[in-house]
Amino acid sequence: MKNTKEKKITNLELLDSINRSFSKMEEKMATKSDMEELKNKIEKIDKRLDYYADTKVSYDNFKPLVKRVNALEKAK
Repeated sequence: MKNTKEKKITNLELLDSINRSFSKMEEKMATKSDMEELKNKIEKIDKRLDYYADTKVSYDNFKPLVKRVNALEKAK
């Protein structure tokens, strides 16, 4: 059998280790301002999509126009 040496850890060392772990997790977590920025970006994208949907020409409207232009070009 291996001779294993049990390492004793003090409460202060354990507390320091836990504190470092929480600090690392805290750095990785999103802050409230990060979430607000993300919300604003999503709202801007939503507005751009709404504008695109309002201003785009539907295929049903475009097809008859193509036929009319072709007829006018042939008539020239």
